[in-house]
Amino acid sequence: MRIAIVDESASRAAVIGEGLAALDDCELFVVTERTALVARIAEIDPDIVLMDLGNPSRDVLEEYFAVSRALARPIAMFVDESDDEAIAASIDAGVSSYVVDGLAPHRIRPILDLAVRRFNAFARLQADLAEAKGQLAEREAIDRAKRILMDSRGLTEPQAYAELRKTAMNQGRRIAEIAEAVVTAHELMGGA
Repeated sequence: MRIAIVDESASRAAVIGEGLAALDDCELFVVTERTALVARIAEIDPDIVLMDLGNPSRDVLEEYFAVSRALARPIAMFVDESDDEAIAASIDAGVSSYVVDGLAPHRIRPILDLAVRRFNAFARLQADLAEAKGQLAEREAIDRAKRILMDSRGLTEPQAYAELRKTAMNQGRRIAEIAEAVVTAHELMGGA
């Protein structure tokens, strides 16, 4: 596992490193510079990112939240103090684990595990949502194509669907692809 530790303080980063010392097959990368942070983390290509911000200002928090939005990785963020606004912003930014005043070597591993599990659970939810949206869009295209066939050729709904299904089978394509082609052709021909 590749783990990026982002902390401007080498001593605080060492605390995180100490908490991860017992992990087998673990590569640690410590990033202490904030400049070009997204590029540096992309270069490392970590499996997880642990950020220790200490007591950050609003600007620093926004900068790190921008980093977390750009990464598709589990992120655990450690801060000394927090408020409701910072917590809400971290959730919106995709932080998997937000730990206030909890930087201790013995807590690092459970926090890392939690961040990975929460990230994976959220990724599954996002994938399910994307799939549901895709299915809904396909269903809408099929319904629209059926309506076009019904209006232009005087077919009933079952007949229009049978026409779409037959064409899809004959062409070795999905019904949704045929429906999208019908809708596109109809729009090109001046249909509404």
